[in-house]
Amino acid sequence: MFHRLALASVTFLGVVSAQLTITSPSADDWWVAQSLNILAWTCNTSPYENFTVLLTNSNLSILPAPLAIIAVQDNFDCSVTITQQQSAQPAGTGYVVQLANIINGTDVYAQSEPFEIKALGTAYPTTTFSAGSSATSSSTSPTTTSSTGSSATSSSASPIITGAALSQYPVSLSMAAALAFSVVIA
Repeated sequence: MFHRLALASVTFLGVVSAQLTITSPSADDWWVAQSLNILAWTCNTSPYENFTVLLTNSNLSILPAPLAIIAVQDNFDCSVTITQQQSAQPAGTGYVVQLANIINGTDVYAQSEPFEIKALGTAYPTTTFSAGSSATSSSTSPTTTSSTGSSATSSSASPIITGAALSQYPVSLSMAAALAFSVVIA
């Protein structure tokens, strides 16, 4: 009896720890209207293969209903660049991104913290990740840089993910071999 209870507890803990969380945008990581923006989530702990990306706002005069900005997004991508057309919403606060069931949009798997969409031309936040810590500051372009042991900030015209950040993405051996082979040929 004890073994069954222990097995059930371990199984339950495995289900509870498998979750989908939106890491960007957030209260400190805003979007800029009519610009390229980053949506990122914890793909390595998500139990879902894909989802619909919805944009909502608690102020119905800004956004009267959830807006599907991506119909089907694969989980393994871990992040996606939101295009200028997808982020063509008025500047304002109270926006929330929801990742939902592709068949039933009311079945929400995860939602972001409320965040702001700032006016076109506003500086982007720069988020720097390192082993065990993070820092945020402003920049003129969305940039993510990763290092192990120390923080580093980078700036460029498009989103960048470098260093140890790549190690969080699940890559199969065949994919790694294909990438290595393409590098050798190129």
